[in-house]
Amino acid sequence: MTVRTGDELPPLSIPITRTLIVAGALASRDYQDVHHDAEAAKEKGSPDIFMNILTTNGLVGRYITDHFGPRARLRKVAIRLGAPNYPGDEMVLTGEVTAVAEGTAEVAVTGRNGIGHHVTGKVTVQLPADAPGTGDARKGTTDTPATTDAPTTTLGSPTTTTDTPR
Repeated sequence: MTVRTGDELPPLSIPITRTLIVAGALASRDYQDVHHDAEAAKEKGSPDIFMNILTTNGLVGRYITDHFGPRARLRKVAIRLGAPNYPGDEMVLTGEVTAVAEGTAEVAVTGRNGIGHHVTGKVTVQLPADAPGTGDARKGTTDTPATTDAPTTTLGSPTTTTDTPR
């Protein structure tokens, strides 16, 4: 796989179900009632339960590794939440490679649902050493210079940052 600045990742549609929301909250040990109790969420001003940021973070990671392969490693995930993900909606993740350098790619990611942008952010992914178009990058050259005239997306301050191998 040759990776170049400007490459677009194929979209990924994710149905937002109650099960996904509750299971994601439980798996990430987020027991706040707004993620599993519809009545409590309504009492707090939400129309229904909604997805937590850790589930969103995991889905963004899945999106990236599904595209770049199981040997790709997430090095940094910086995301910001916007419109909540409610049951019955669908989130569509899209991405664009914004930089390629030294065996890594930076991808701007957006997740839209029926009411707007649920998540925006940037992910830095280490590409497998033997992937075509990345071998030379590990030796100091790149497919595309890290600084180009192509516009990059600035998404504001991240709400969560992860810098651990996956």
